Amino acid sequence: MTITIHGIKNCDTMKKARDWLAAAGIAVEFHDYKLAGIDRARLEAWCDALGWEVLLNRAGTTFRKLPEAEREGLTRDKAIALMLAQPSMIKRPVLDLGDRLIVGFKPALYAEAFGR
Repeated sequence: MTITIHGIKNCDTMKKARDWLAAAGIAVEFHDYKLAGIDRARLEAWCDALGWEVLLNRAGTTFRKLPEAEREGLTRDKAIALMLAQPSMIKRPVLDLGDRLIVGFKPALYAEAFGR
């Protein structure tokens, strides 16, 4: 099973997650969705599995800098369009374990997911 961690290279939370995984001896592939982008089908699948509300990083600078009109009246389609246009609006990391996704980094949640 290939485990993939999706996010942005220069993100403190990503660094913590990657450090935790490395210390636990867990090999992962890294997908930088800011550099490589993210395809609509994958983002829609994530939204179906988790809900767009979980994925959209409303606390981030990129989202907060949007004009108020773009931040209001959010729907699934509008949120997906925003995240596709500016992938840094996707919460990170998104850890794809194959059978499930984990969004964000909490050591206890990672430990539980990997039986540590």
